[in-house]
Amino acid sequence: MANLMADEDLEKQIKSLAEKMDGLEESMSKVAGPYAQLVDYIERFQKISSSYFKMLGLYQRYGAISPDLLIPGVKDSISRDIVKVLFERDGQNISQITDKLKDMRGTSSRRIVRERLKGLEEKGVVRAKGSPRSTEYWLTGAYVDKWFELLGLGVGKKSEEPPPPKQDGT
Repeated sequence: MANLMADEDLEKQIKSLAEKMDGLEESMSKVAGPYAQLVDYIERFQKISSSYFKMLGLYQRYGAISPDLLIPGVKDSISRDIVKVLFERDGQNISQITDKLKDMRGTSSRRIVRERLKGLEEKGVVRAKGSPRSTEYWLTGAYVDKWFELLGLGVGKKSEEPPPPKQDGT
């Protein structure tokens, strides 16, 4: 009988200890939650500050922070300005790009813009979409990804490709 009572006491003590352990685990998880958030915030802050210092370094080295930094093989300023125009708004036709360049530079020629776009397309910076009568130019996803990687933003994210051209049933 004494053994039975001792076993029951031991069982009660074990249950009590298990309940206390459960309560302790619950309390620890509540306390640890904000610290996990804090670590996440610190990691985000480190990424942002790293990107900021990277941009400062680019500015110090080149005197500007511009998407045309990624195309060092392109020396002419018109091609560089075309990249800037497409970075402001992707998916423009030659007329739209020419008009925007006229606003930026004071002068622009559709023939020259067409030639420069062809060169940029050969270098893998832009790609044409549409028909010969209605062609729009887009920065390539690889080029946009390189730009964001250079800035330290969105590393590992793949940029979206432009939507397919609209079919108008004619």
